[in-house]
Amino acid sequence: MIPGGLGESRRAPGRASPLRRFFRRLVDRIRIGRILALVLLAAMIALRIWDPAPIEFFRLKIFDFYQFMKPRQPAQQPIVIVDVDEASLGEIGQWPWPRTTIAKLTSQLMAYNAIVVAFDMVFAEPDRLSPSRIASHLPQLSDKLRGELNALPDNDMILAETFAKSRVVIGESGLPQATDLETHPIKPHSFGILGPDPRAKLLNFKGLVRNRPELEKTATGHGSFTIIPESDGLVRRVPAMITVGDEIIPALSLEALRVATGQTTYAIKSDEAGVKSIVLAGTEIPTDPKGRVWVYYSPLDKSRYIPAKDVINGTAPPESLTGNVVFIGTSAIGLQDIKATPVNDAVPGVEVHAQLLEAFLTRTQLVRPNYADGAEIVVAATISILIIIIVPLLGAFWSLVLGGLVAASFVAGSWYLFVEELILIDVAFGLCTAFALHAFLVYENYFREEARRRQVRSAFQQYLSPALVEQLAQDPDRLVLGGETRGMTFLFCDVRGFTGISEQYRDNPQGLTTLINRLLTPMTEAILERNGTIDKYMGDAIMAFWNAPIDDEEHALNACSASLDMLKRLEVLNETMAAEAAQSGEDFKPLRIGIGLNTGECTVGNLGSDQRFDYSVIGDSVNLASRLEGQSKNYGVHIIIGAETAAIAGERYALLELDLIAVKGRQEPEHIFTLLGEQALTRDAAFQALGERHGKMLDAYRNREWERARALASECRDLDPGLELGPLYDLYEDRIEQNETEPPPPDWGGVYVAETK
Repeated sequence: MIPGGLGESRRAPGRASPLRRFFRRLVDRIRIGRILALVLLAAMIALRIWDPAPIEFFRLKIFDFYQFMKPRQPAQQPIVIVDVDEASLGEIGQWPWPRTTIAKLTSQLMAYNAIVVAFDMVFAEPDRLSPSRIASHLPQLSDKLRGELNALPDNDMILAETFAKSRVVIGESGLPQATDLETHPIKPHSFGILGPDPRAKLLNFKGLVRNRPELEKTATGHGSFTIIPESDGLVRRVPAMITVGDEIIPALSLEALRVATGQTTYAIKSDEAGVKSIVLAGTEIPTDPKGRVWVYYSPLDKSRYIPAKDVINGTAPPESLTGNVVFIGTSAIGLQDIKATPVNDAVPGVEVHAQLLEAFLTRTQLVRPNYADGAEIVVAATISILIIIIVPLLGAFWSLVLGGLVAASFVAGSWYLFVEELILIDVAFGLCTAFALHAFLVYENYFREEARRRQVRSAFQQYLSPALVEQLAQDPDRLVLGGETRGMTFLFCDVRGFTGISEQYRDNPQGLTTLINRLLTPMTEAILERNGTIDKYMGDAIMAFWNAPIDDEEHALNACSASLDMLKRLEVLNETMAAEAAQSGEDFKPLRIGIGLNTGECTVGNLGSDQRFDYSVIGDSVNLASRLEGQSKNYGVHIIIGAETAAIAGERYALLELDLIAVKGRQEPEHIFTLLGEQALTRDAAFQALGERHGKMLDAYRNREWERARALASECRDLDPGLELGPLYDLYEDRIEQNETEPPPPDWGGVYVAETK
């Protein structure tokens, strides 16, 4: 007992009123956990302001989901696509077609009274089928015939003359590398800019893939068909304007609209952030600050596609073309103009331009306003602060319920804005932030409570193995610091992919604890039944050893036997859990483990400090066993054992040499082996054949006989009697290929230096 008034003062808080204790506890929590939660919130907001690629990718996927759930409904608009499809290529001939054929196609469309013809293609090179070019490439022609060919009209001039009589918008595309813009300047467009000059904000290209000069002179307009997919390959935004040098070039769809409506000038509204919108023909088209338009896609409508051959042959129905804007593009796979959108996995690139024009005409393009980022950050902060406030007051369950209701309201609001206003606002980041904070606060509370319980239950308690506890009961004088050197065998076992498994149980920590216990129990039994000692559990990992504290002359053999038994017990456990998962309708991924064994001398004893110590082992042999376990995944095997263990166990167990490796943190190389089965497997003819070929493969590999080693690795894969050694031979084939490309140094000797633990 503590004497005097000090003892009374320590008991005084315990006699405080329940209300006072509640507020003291609340203040204590706010002082620590809530401050950390606010720091976490600030970090999440900073991450959102930075907006790295993964955050943007997740946001884009939310917008894709909106479009997938409610795609734009197709509208009857005067837009058709003349398709250079497979059937047209089969009838007219391979691409590129002669410019005379393109001229005939254009003339036919004008005869059908098309409003404007827009080419989602570029005619950059002279026509190889022009008479003069044919004459220059056929030296065997007579002078007379060559002269007659040279006298014929050039195909490009024929097409240019056709363009001059038509309403044609030709396509062009931005290039990252510079092209000649001085001797062949870009034909300028007329722009009225309302606000700061937006050129610095628009997507800029150094060069331009352009059409033949004679075609540019006679075409009514020219526009960019540049489409830049997002990082995942989907086309969500299309540049309404790009810059090449100092010139602003409109998108092909916008230019087609300008020509169709007889307009001469575009109006660009901008502010300090960049472009706000583009005005054309009385229609204001919102864009992002870089001048890109979010496309609201409808499902692919094949009814507006007309084969190019039908137009050329004059068999296309007139009502499908008269009075329409016509885009000419291709759906032929070989011409490689196939795009993916949030609604359609594969559409011709010309479909994107047609849908964009349709959205302009129906005023159904999507909008992500400039205030969207700020609004999303406010949503995240609002929900998160609410979580921070109510968790200490209401507890985990009711705070989750209330937070869920608030989150649902924000989700409903985002969906409403998309459906009714075509505005893209993402609330997913805010919800993820709030969920992370809730999980942190619940865990922090759980951790604090557990710490209090451990402090009460476990103060000054030592955790010792059962075998050592029994010896200490007989001889308490051994409970002192110190150790001895012994020859021992060490085992490390770890679950592969445990991080992914833990994530599946992030909402069910009790389920994860149950899973670990179900795994560790049979693994531990396999070790203890063969005289092993459990040193420690490290989450999903086990460290064990043999020949201490109880003497075991067959410690290497017992460790091998325990390792094989662990695999058998794991197989039984997986079968049981698979049946349980099937019965409950849940997904199940079987557990996989890697085991490392090594035999050697180490120091074993009570290691630690005067205040706290544990019975454990230290030494190079222990570290090597840990490294071998870490390499099991790289070699694609379940068990890896060191050379000394293999020398003892080679007569009793089926082994295959894996490699001569220098593990991380250790310069001396070690021959390592995989333990595959009991002695009966060594008498199997298929295994004997595999062992003979495997040894030759290693010899050839170490002698730099790469072709022979590759052939032997292939033979070994074919001879594998169900031991699942394919990944091992894949590894060697990869190394052989690398060594052929970058030969190892002359003093190599076949040693592989591991770069990871």
